[in-house]
Amino acid sequence: MTTVDDTRTASPPLTPARRRLALFAIALGGFGIGGSEFVSMGLLPGIAHGLMPEVMASDPETGIAHAGLAITAYALGVVVGAPALALLSVRWSRSSMIVALAVALAAGTLLSAVMPTFELTVFARFLAGIPHGAYFGVASLLAASLMGPGSQGKGTALALSGLTVANLIGVPILTAVGQAAGWRSVYLLLTGVFLVTVAALYLTVPRQEKVEGRRMLDELVALRRLQLWIVIGIAAIGFSGAFAVFSYIADITTEVTGAPASAVPWVLAAAGLGMTIGNVIGGVTTDRSLNGTLLIGFPLYITALVALFLVAHSSFTALVVGFFVVNLVNSSLSPAMQTWMIRIAHRSELLGASMNQAAFNVANALGATLGGAVIAAGFGYEAPMIVAIVLASTGFAMVVATLVALRVRARRTLAVLDSNELATTGSIPAVPASV
Repeated sequence: MTTVDDTRTASPPLTPARRRLALFAIALGGFGIGGSEFVSMGLLPGIAHGLMPEVMASDPETGIAHAGLAITAYALGVVVGAPALALLSVRWSRSSMIVALAVALAAGTLLSAVMPTFELTVFARFLAGIPHGAYFGVASLLAASLMGPGSQGKGTALALSGLTVANLIGVPILTAVGQAAGWRSVYLLLTGVFLVTVAALYLTVPRQEKVEGRRMLDELVALRRLQLWIVIGIAAIGFSGAFAVFSYIADITTEVTGAPASAVPWVLAAAGLGMTIGNVIGGVTTDRSLNGTLLIGFPLYITALVALFLVAHSSFTALVVGFFVVNLVNSSLSPAMQTWMIRIAHRSELLGASMNQAAFNVANALGATLGGAVIAAGFGYEAPMIVAIVLASTGFAMVVATLVALRVRARRTLAVLDSNELATTGSIPAVPASV
C-alpha cells in the first residue's frame, strides 16, 4: 500500500463547517467503495459476456456463476487486507492512514477497468478489495471522534452512509451507464471518485498524531478473545444470506420476475434506499441498545427474506418492495455489528472495526459462492433466496446463543463476587439493575 507522509504542520481550527466537510470526505470514500463493490453485481451479466463470450454463448448459467468469482475475489481481498493493514499501521496516524487507503482504492479500481482477461480482472478485483476493510475501520473511528463522545453507533453509521447512498444513487446510475457504455467505463468513473476523495481527505480531516508506544503485539491481543471470533462468525454466516441474493439481483430480476434488463437499476435503487434508511435507524438504535437492535433486527431480516422468496415471481412491484425491505432491515444491523466488534476489541479498536468489515466480506464471498453453486447445480435463480433464509436463521441462532452465554457468565461472575463480599464483610451488595 502506498504510504502518505502527513507533514501538515498547522491544522486549521476544527470549525463546524470543516467538521462537516471532513465527515463528507470520509463518506465520499465509502460512496466509492459501495459503488465499486455492489455495481459489480448489477453488471455481472455484462462482465460475463465481455470477458467470457464463448461460455455465455454455450452455457449462460455456468458463465454467470463463474463470473461471480469477480465478486468473491473482491470480498477475499477485504478479508486479507482488513486485519493485515490494521496491524501494519498501528504506528500510523489515522489521518495519514485514511488518505493512503484512498490512494490504494483508486489504484485497485483503475486496474479493474483496464485488465484484458477475466483472470486478470479477478486478480484486480482482489487488489481493489484489500484497502476496503481498513478504510471503513479508520473511517468509523475518525467519524466517531469528530462527532464527539457517546456517538460510536452514529459515527459508524456515518462512515457507512457513503456505502448506503452509493447503493441508493450511485449503483443504479452506474449500472445504467455500464449497460450503455460498457462495464469498464464504470470502474474508470469510480477511480475518479477515489481521486477526489484523496484530495478531500487530505484537505479537511484534522491531523491526528501517531499513537506512541503501540506495537503490533498489542493489537494481536484482541485476536485471543473467543468472543471476537464468535461475532466474526455471526457476521460471516448471518449476513452471507443477503449477499447470496444480492450477488444475483440482475438475474433474479430478469429470470425469476421476468422484468427486462433495463429494470435492474430500479431494483438496485430500491435496495439502496432500504440500505440508506436502515443504516440511519441502526445507528440510532445501536447507541440506545446494541442487544435490542440485534434481537429485533435479525427476526425482521429473516422474515423479509422469506417474504422476498414468496413474492419475487409474482410481479416487478413486489420484487422492488421485497428488496427494499430486505436491505432496510439488513443494513440496520450493520452499525450494531461494527460497534459490538469495536467494544470487544477494547484498545485494539482499529483491528476490531477492520475485522468486522473482513467478516462482512467473508459473508460476501460465501454468499456469492453458495448462490452461484445452487444456480450452477440447476436449482434455478430462486434457489439463492432459500440459501439466504437458512444462513440468516443460523446467524440469528448464533446471536441468541452468544447473548445467553454472556448473560450466564455475567451472573456467575456476580455470584462469585457476592460470595467473596459475603466472606469478607458479612453482607451481599445490591445487584446492579443492568445485570
